[in-house]
Amino acid sequence: MWIEISVANRQLRLYNDQLVKTYPVAVGKMVTATPTGTYRIINKQPNPGGPFGAFWMGLSKPHYGIHGTNNPDSIGKFVSHGCIRMYNKDVLELASKVPIGTVVIIRAN
Repeated sequence: MWIEISVANRQLRLYNDQLVKTYPVAVGKMVTATPTGTYRIINKQPNPGGPFGAFWMGLSKPHYGIHGTNNPDSIGKFVSHGCIRMYNKDVLELASKVPIGTVVIIRAN
């Protein structure tokens, strides 16, 4: 399994040899852009508190992660400080499917 994120399209795609599901996401605004590259999920935490919604999955890029949100209206926009925001129901579903160590490829397009 792996995750591919398109910053331009604001979509996260989950693959398991083939596309499993596509989720809408929010990504970093211009001054705090989401970093492109290949990373791994290094930790998972339910109910992290604050603006991180129902779940946090930390990436191997320090201070960045895939997480829920307490602002669902932000999904589909360029608004975060670089993290990938998801609807809480979506991040919970994704977290239940991907283990620590899952590869996350973040692309500009």
